[in-house]
Amino acid sequence: MQTQTTQTTTTTKNDLWTVDASHSHAGFSVRHLMVSNVRGEFQKLSGTVRYDAARPENTKIDVTIEVASINTREPKRDDHLRSPDFFDVEKFPAITFASKSTKRTDDGFAVTGDLTIHGVTREVVLAVDELTPEQKDPWGGTRIGASAKTKIKRSDFGMTWNAALEAGGFVVGDEIKIVLEVELIKAVG
Repeated sequence: MQTQTTQTTTTTKNDLWTVDASHSHAGFSVRHLMVSNVRGEFQKLSGTVRYDAARPENTKIDVTIEVASINTREPKRDDHLRSPDFFDVEKFPAITFASKSTKRTDDGFAVTGDLTIHGVTREVVLAVDELTPEQKDPWGGTRIGASAKTKIKRSDFGMTWNAALEAGGFVVGDEIKIVLEVELIKAVG
């Protein structure tokens, strides 16, 4: 009599999601003239996220932002931000983020990763809100969304251009607040 053995293998699958750029936002704000915050955004971004809800600590995020797509609603300022005084898009056309670890927090997740701006890479932590539940879209796809934020100092990335104000202080603040709103589409296959 022959005995048939069935072997069951359990594998952990990280689901692949892609950034839906037309429904995502990479924004920032910075103090201007010591009196107000100027807001802007980068209009072109792309990336992937490997996310398994059962094992969120295995999350892997890779995002690229096209620096030339900066928009602060003021064309002259945008041209200056693209120049060697700030981003120097000719030499450094992209901002990238690559995650290294993810930990659950009371409010969502803390995603630690390498942020590269202006050719300089620094470790940052994104505070990510709890992900939205998976949602079917009208075209048969599956989507999730998340919000994230962090703060950086532009001087840490080699962007130090500034001008002193007569009354004290500077034209451009050093602290940059970054806010991300991301919609992800589950890859098929």
